[in-house]
Amino acid sequence: MPLVFGIWDDSLEHLVHLLVAFLLALPIGWNRAREEQGAGIRTFPLVAMASCGLVQTAVSVLGTSATTQANILQGVITGIGFIGAGAIMRQGEATTGNATAASIWTVGIIGAAVGYGYFDIGIILAVANLAMLKFRGPLPRRPAVAADARSDHHKD
Repeated sequence: MPLVFGIWDDSLEHLVHLLVAFLLALPIGWNRAREEQGAGIRTFPLVAMASCGLVQTAVSVLGTSATTQANILQGVITGIGFIGAGAIMRQGEATTGNATAASIWTVGIIGAAVGYGYFDIGIILAVANLAMLKFRGPLPRRPAVAADARSDHHKD
């Protein structure tokens, strides 16, 4: 006989996984919101939780078959890539939003990893992503003198 209110056997475990996915994505979303990069404090945790929830549902309903799980992961990767593509903007020669798009994709993978129970992978990805966003510095530019010297050389 089907249960009227669903299956609640694994609810606490699912809640823990979803909460961890949320907490791992929150600092990344906070960074993007603070930097005013479009997607932010709401988007990143939602993407992580959705990916986590999808993976948990797939495991619970479809089992752990490698083929089935590969199809689920392909769907997560494709869907998150679509969302991330919306963060990339091109204006003339400048392209912005690449870090935000990559972060959205990473947060989707964080959620999937946590959904499968690989908390360590989720933590490593979250720390690495946040470090890349927070502790980045400008790349050194080529000195203008060197560029001028090359252009003077070609004038002869």
